[in-house]
Amino acid sequence: MIKLQMVPTFLLVAMGLADCLTTVIGVSFSGASELNPIMAGVVYNNIGAFLAVKIAATIIIALSFVFARKILTYNPTQTSKINKFSSAMLKITYGGIIAFFCIVLANNLAVLLA
Repeated sequence: MIKLQMVPTFLLVAMGLADCLTTVIGVSFSGASELNPIMAGVVYNNIGAFLAVKIAATIIIALSFVFARKILTYNPTQTSKINKFSSAMLKITYGGIIAFFCIVLANNLAVLLA
């Protein structure tokens, strides 16, 4: 059974993989270009390396959130102000990254459909 608190992590991974997939399809078949200057050279020279970097980055980010949530959950001072603040910041950060992925995926889909 999937815990409800893991849903944002799964959403983050799914959106990261969708970004990776739409970028590869756009660059390979639609003549799109990668806007990230760091990744542009990788995507055009070696799609396999691009996939490895994007998927690894997505998984590392997701695991960082999982470990941060575990630390906050098993902290003996869960009622402290700093713990409550940290939990709120973790939720805000999740929301920000998911919002960012929504913008990226909307852009990728707009480019693919154009």
